Parts: sequence; C-alpha cells; structure tokens
Amino acid sequence: MTSRIPRDSRLRLVRPRPLAAAPRAVNQRRPRRPAPRPPEGTPAPAELARMARSGLAAAARVARWADAALGPGRDGAAVDGKATLADATADRAASELGLTATEVRADWDTARLAGLIEVHGDSARPGWRLRAWDRDDSAVLRGWVALFDAWSLASPEPADHEPATVAEVVSAMPQVLSFLQLSAGPVPVAQLLDLLAQRVTELRTERCEIPYGPQTVPSAAAVPAGAAVAAAAAVPSVDADPAEPAQEAELAPLLDWALHALASVGALTYGAAQATLTPLGSWAVWVKLEQICVAAQSPAGNIEQAAEGMLRGCAQLRPNAARAEYRAWLAARPVGRAVTDLLAAARGEDALLRGLAFEALRVVGAPAEHDVRSVVDEPALRPYALLWLAEHDGVDPEDAHEVLTRQEATWLWVDTAAAVADHGEAPMLVRHLESAVQPTVPQLLDEVRAVGHPRTVQVLVALAAAHPDPALAKAVRRAAFQVHTGGK
Repeated sequence: MTSRIPRDSRLRLVRPRPLAAAPRAVNQRRPRRPAPRPPEGTPAPAELARMARSGLAAAARVARWADAALGPGRDGAAVDGKATLADATADRAASELGLTATEVRADWDTARLAGLIEVHGDSARPGWRLRAWDRDDSAVLRGWVALFDAWSLASPEPADHEPATVAEVVSAMPQVLSFLQLSAGPVPVAQLLDLLAQRVTELRTERCEIPYGPQTVPSAAAVPAGAAVAAAAAVPSVDADPAEPAQEAELAPLLDWALHALASVGALTYGAAQATLTPLGSWAVWVKLEQICVAAQSPAGNIEQAAEGMLRGCAQLRPNAARAEYRAWLAARPVGRAVTDLLAAARGEDALLRGLAFEALRVVGAPAEHDVRSVVDEPALRPYALLWLAEHDGVDPEDAHEVLTRQEATWLWVDTAAAVADHGEAPMLVRHLESAVQPTVPQLLDEVRAVGHPRTVQVLVALAAAHPDPALAKAVRRAAFQVHTGGK
C-alpha cells in the first residue's frame, strides 16, 4: 500500500532569480556586418572626443561644482522639480566659479542635456558620463551626441510662431543636416531655406492638410466676363515653384533659429549667409545616417514601420541586434514622438510588445524620463515603469526588481508569462517559474489568483499543459478553474 502523505517537494520552486533573468526568445546568431568607416577626412575618435571635451568644458565645470556642492544632504539644486536652477544656487555657483548667473544657468542646462548632470525632483547628482569624462572617449562622444539630439532645447524657440510650424521645422531639420553633410562644405542659407520649405510642404501633404469649411465656387453666370479673364490670368501655372514666397518668409526666421541653436551646441558654424557642419556635426550626422541605412538593410526593414511593427520585427533578434534596431529607428524620428509611440504600443494587449517597448525606452535614456514617470499610475505599465526608473536612477539591473512590491512583482510575472505563452515555447514557460518571487508553487498560485491580471487564466492553463510534473500541473489547472469561476 503506497503512502498517502503529500509529496510537497515536487511543488517547491528552485531558488528565485530576479525578474530580469527570465529567458527571452532569441533567433540564431546572424553574421555581423563589417563596421563601416566614416567619410574620408573625418578625425579619429580620440580627436573628436578632444573637440567634444573642449566644447563642453564649461558645462563639465559646472557639473563638477554641482557634484561637490549639491551632493546628498545639501541644499537642493531645483525649486520646482523641473530641473530649474534655484536663484540662490545659481548666484552661489556664479560667485565660486567667477561667472555670471546667466552663464551658470546656460552651462547647467547644457550639462543636463549632455547627461553630465541628472536632476531628480529637487536634488541633483552627477551623471555617469561625468565620472568617465576624462578617461572614456566613447562616453564623451555619447554625451555630445545627446546634446546634439536635443538641439531644439538648447535655444528658446521663437514665441511668435505657431507651435505646429516649429514642430514641422524640427521634424524637417534632419534632411537639412543630411544635405549639409553630403555637401561637405559651406551651403548658402537660401538653398537651405528652399530645401526646408520643400520638406515642410511634404510633411503637410502627408497629413493631407486642406482648408476647413465649405469652399464656395461662384457660377460662371455670376461672374462678369472681365473678372473671369482676370481670375484665369491670376491662376499660377503648373510649372510654378512649389515653395511659395509666403511660406519661405514664414520659415526663414525659424531656419535662422534652428541654425543658431545647432551652432550653439557645436554642430555647425553659421555666418555670412551660409552654414557649414563642424567635424563633430558631420560625424554625428554620418553616424545617424549609417544607423538608418543599417536598419533599412535589415531583414525586417524596421526603419519604415510604426512602433508596434518595429517591436514585432525585433522580437526574434538577440539583445544587441535589437538595441541596434531601436537606435536606428529612434534616429529617424523626433525623440518626443518616438517615446509617445512606444508607450502607445506598450498599452496594447500583447505583453511581449510591452516588455520590448521599455527595452527600446532604455535606449532612449534620459529624454524619456518625464513620459515614463507619467505612466507610473497605469496598472499595466507600472511595474515596467518602476523598473525603468530604478535603472535610470543608477540601480543595478539585477537589483532593480527590489523596487517592486510583492503584488507588482507577481503582476509582472503573469504579464511576462503571457508573453512567453504567446510567443515562446513550452519549456521556456516552465523555466519562467524560476523568476517568481514566491518560494513555492502554492504561494505563487495564491498570489497569482489575487493579483487580478486579465491573462491569469490563459497563463495558468498554458503552464499546466506545458509542465511535465503531473502533481504540479493538476494544482495549476485547479487554480485556473478557480480564477475562471471566481471560486477559492
């Protein structure tokens, strides 16, 4: 007669691992594309880094002052939680550094945009790039590229123009910069203005902008003959220049603002009615063009896809290859719009896209912080957002899961299991048990039933079908039935 004592050892989990250790679906390793060489005449990376250090020397000085004067336990740097330097702090820095308060504020903003300073609420701390500033050329170049990407924030935008028109100019400037890079020399501003007007026209055509409201067309009988002839003469020919003088007059001051802003970050020189990319600016534009070309040549063709399609195309790539795709996709879009699109994809029903969207947001980095913080109160995105923010604040990715409550960690476990069930294989779902924070299966099932994830039943059914242990599978099926019927 066999023993009837329950053998609960078969229902006991292995040692829990961090959620970040959950296995991911990957494809076979792809052959690497040879590293492209920059255009002839591009300075060596060490020389480019020297230029970047020189251009950001004032910002690095203010960042080091902030590191020493505004560390933990000292007065805050900001007063509004928006990284605005307090008046008293600006005056103090100006006095100690021999600068004016205006210069301090300008260098402070530059240091933030370059990642030399990170502001969280009313406290400031040095960014990781400042720690590596004197010894790591790649960190310096990445900091300068971050400043280059944020050129539209470096100078106040004109207040007497419609925000929509300003946004169009910002969206059109990558084409202008690409033309400057390909020209490899001074380009007249008039030529840049014509190119900008054409690109803005294309953007408006893509949106199918037409006048709103009824358009009244008078009948021929109501129009005098002379007036009809005059009106016909006033109609422009099909060969007329599409760049209307009125549009160029509207865009000219905005182009002037954009060129001055790019000059202020060291991307180009602007004067005598012409603009020329600096070596740093030419190199940065080439890097972004190369990223776009790499993505365009990828099997998935992710560069032209919307956020959801891009994430699906990256689902089967290895992490490094996926990050390269994210960078290329981001390089082809304004950062703000890209972050909005990624969060919209994360709100969908596909849990795999949710996780991948936040992986892409990790590539975005600091510019995405505000938008990520704004979704912390959304239940479906909260665990992902908290992990993102913890890593952004410097927490080791292996320890980031500790910022989650037990309930949040359980919700994330179910969500990740849903992604594995939809897109992975049965053994992977079984191994996913290892990432649960609960030490035993009964505890895991109790908390999974209570967490209220909309995919709980499907996840438990899939886990029961995949697990080779009959006793565990039976317990999981019972839990799935109880969730389905609302029982205990």
